[in-house]
Amino acid sequence: MTVPRGVDEASVPTDPLALAASWLPAAADAPGPTMTLSTVGLDGYPDARTVLLSLFDGERLHFDTDSRSRKAAELAAVPRAAVTLHWPEAARQLVVVGDVAPVSDHEARAAYAARTRYLQVLAWVNDHASAADAPARRREAWAAFGRERAGTDLEPPSTWAGFALTPVRMVFWRGATDAASNRLAYHRRADGSWSWESWPG
Repeated sequence: MTVPRGVDEASVPTDPLALAASWLPAAADAPGPTMTLSTVGLDGYPDARTVLLSLFDGERLHFDTDSRSRKAAELAAVPRAAVTLHWPEAARQLVVVGDVAPVSDHEARAAYAARTRYLQVLAWVNDHASAADAPARRREAWAAFGRERAGTDLEPPSTWAGFALTPVRMVFWRGATDAASNRLAYHRRADGSWSWESWPG
């Protein structure tokens, strides 16, 4: 543990998961904010996209996607990722790096049920074939699906897949207008405990 000069060690939270819980929405508010999910591409280059935080369960950050997607293939090859959440109005940023594993069917279905109707429909009709269609044809397919399923609760499609990231590193950035910004970087030890360092902002 590195305690820089001028930092009150007693004021630094010892549990980054508890600190993350104070920054992230409660489970009852799921799905949560958008976050940038970064993976290792199949070509070896980094890959990134924006996804919804489905849930923070106090230990893991959940997200969901199509099992046919590029990110699902990348996670199958290298089950590690980073997520970045940013709250510009609060001058905060959280970067979490860790190991990724599929969630249970129950967890995946609960995440789907918490989605808006638009996002539920999107999970059904947003595939490579529709992406290649002309805009008018995509609108027609969307309207047809809506008519077919009007007034019914949607179940997740068979391609719906949930994942959860277990952190090994968590970096909390806080901005300031009257001082330099700074970051608290937590690293998980082999025994599950956490060490921390203060990094420049």
